[in-house]
Amino acid sequence: MAVEPGRPARYTLRAGEGRLDLNARLGQPLRLTWTGAIACTHCGRATRKSFGQGHCYPCFKKLAQCDTCIMKPELCHFFQGTCREPDWGERHCFQPHVVYLANASGLKVGITRGTHVPTRWLDQGAVQALPILEVDSRQQSGFVEVLFKEQVSDRTNWRAMLKGEAEALDLAGERDRLLDALAGGLANLRERFGDDAIRVVDAPPRTFEYPVLESPRKVVSHNFDKQPEVAGTLLGIKGQYLILDSGVINLRKFTGYEVAVEA
Repeated sequence: MAVEPGRPARYTLRAGEGRLDLNARLGQPLRLTWTGAIACTHCGRATRKSFGQGHCYPCFKKLAQCDTCIMKPELCHFFQGTCREPDWGERHCFQPHVVYLANASGLKVGITRGTHVPTRWLDQGAVQALPILEVDSRQQSGFVEVLFKEQVSDRTNWRAMLKGEAEALDLAGERDRLLDALAGGLANLRERFGDDAIRVVDAPPRTFEYPVLESPRKVVSHNFDKQPEVAGTLLGIKGQYLILDSGVINLRKFTGYEVAVEA
């Protein structure tokens, strides 16, 4: 599911060669049926189970993008000579990353490549976001995030996000508070990586709106593995979730699944 910034954000469902404007389908019936087939998004081979959001098991075990350090960048082992794909690592991990504060279900800290702003925030269903630091590599962003997790969570409560329960926050004020509280730890990281490796970002907070007619009061989650057909009236799209009157479904979780779409 592709998303573009807008007021509200604009979502497009990609199914094979087809493209469906989901915003235009709000309030109308939508049916998704999993055929039972799953194809690895990297090599294309058929797989009985999806690993790491859309990979067969061999690719899951050999690709750098599926390694533990993607979720925990501070565990990067590139300099030990054990990166699964050094060329891939150089292209994707050794480029500027942003450390940010966001509000999808409450205050959280996160990291993303600079080129993924603001898509990363839209994928999380954030209603507010603020970049606070820029660093030279993914590993450095991981060390900074670990430091910030002493003060603030790095997780989103997806049920609260879908219910629209996030209250507006003063992200600039939270940034100043955290930078002050963590000044010693940031100084240690700058001493390790260089004064210019970790830079304060001077940017205004961003706000986001989503195409939601009605937020669920009780979140019921659909799962293709347990129920191959998901149908209902489309009430909204937020993050990577479709909100139907019959429940919600996280489409990213089922990357690689062959799904028939009826709208």
